[in-house]
Order: sequence, then structure tokens, then C-alpha cells
Amino acid sequence: MKLTKLHDRWAAGKPALNGWCSIPSTVTAEIMSNHDYDSLTIDLQHGLVDYQTALTMLQAMNASGITPMARVPWNEPGIIMKLLDAGCLGIICPMINTAEDAAAFVGAMRYAPDGYRSSGPTRAIMVHGADYHHQANETLVSMAMIETVEAFGNVDAICATEGLTGLYVGPSDLAVSMGHNPGLDRQEEDVDAAIGKILETAKKHGLKAGIHCGSPDYLKSAYERGFDFATIASDIRLIGQAIAMNINAIR
Repeated sequence: MKLTKLHDRWAAGKPALNGWCSIPSTVTAEIMSNHDYDSLTIDLQHGLVDYQTALTMLQAMNASGITPMARVPWNEPGIIMKLLDAGCLGIICPMINTAEDAAAFVGAMRYAPDGYRSSGPTRAIMVHGADYHHQANETLVSMAMIETVEAFGNVDAICATEGLTGLYVGPSDLAVSMGHNPGLDRQEEDVDAAIGKILETAKKHGLKAGIHCGSPDYLKSAYERGFDFATIASDIRLIGQAIAMNINAIR
């Protein structure tokens, strides 16, 4: 398969850097793909992107060689399969709270006999090659978001899901579920301990562990803790930060 920069990074034993695309624009997607990310995730949950725009954003990213991914709005098979058929090589799925949720998620990503994904990779076969169907089950990246107290309590069972690639910590929702205010780069002892336990459990099961970060320093500390996959902010936040820095310097 093509566009496997993320997979190559992991195969070399190195942590991966993920970019986050929330703006519904081929231009910003193309700009993001011109930088040294290992993967780029189009956010269809909290981002402003719909399916048709996501398709054109995938096309804009194609020349970069960066692994294309998406976060789906929910654990719903239809949108998971459509985004895979459009060419995504990875899916981040929100609110995976139980082992049953995880099994349903992974099943939607895998062809029979390993899952129940319908066969019809319309664009995927054009982008990733004629052997796509036979490689997809072992190549596609499935990341289950752990972002509630319920999910934390079930994390060991979730990790036991056959075919799951890894866990992805949603620190803001996790903190909210634990009684704190929303936000990234958590410093509270209980939230930090929960994040550490999620990481530990993923590693115990031989899975990848990912987390969403707000700052480069926190992201680098996540790598030092052992995370295999980390996202830095989002296109919206990065653009806003750059604008603010320049305006502040002028004012």
C-alpha cells in the first residue's frame, strides 16, 4: 500500500506526529500536508468537515505521502466504511466505552471473515493499489478513543479486542468525565494517573497508545512517557496562535 509514512515510522520503532484538520478546506489541508507530519487526521466529529469536503481534502493531501486518517462523528459503520472507501488508512473513533463498542468499531473496519465491512473501496483501490482488499485488514489503523470514566474502567477489556491497533486518549472529555473543566495538557493528579494507566494497559496488550496535546512541550513529554502517537493542537488552533503572535508583536 501507498501513503504509509505512519506505518513506516512505527516499524522503525519511533513515535509518530499527527496533524489535525478541522477546517473544511482543501487549501488548509494541502498546507498541513506540506509539513513534516507522519499522519493527518480529518476531524468529522468536532471539526467543521462533512463527508464530501473530507473527500476533497484527502485528494489535496495525496501528493504528500503522509498517512491519511479521519476521526468519525460516532461509532457508526456507515461513515467508517465510506471514509475507508474514500482512501483513509486510519480511523479514530470517539466514545468507545465498552468492549462491545470496540468490537463493533473494529468489525466495521475489517472485511470478512475478520469483520463485516462491505466491499467497494471506490477511491481506496485507486490510491492504495489493486491489492487493497487483501491488505486492508492488516494495514488499516483503528484507534479507539478513551475519554470517559466508563471507558477507563473497561480499558483492559477494550484492549483485548482482536484487530484493534491502539487507544487514543481524549484528555478533555476524560477530564470532564472526572469532574474537571475541559482542556488539553492535563496537570491534575487524578487525570494524569488515569492517562498513565491507559498508556500502561495499551502497552500490556501490545497496542499503540496515542494522545491529543496542546503544546510541543506536553507532546514531547508524552513521547518520553512512551506514547507512540501524538497530535499537536489543530489547524484552527495553530493558525490562531500564529495570528495572535504576530498581532501581539505589532501592537
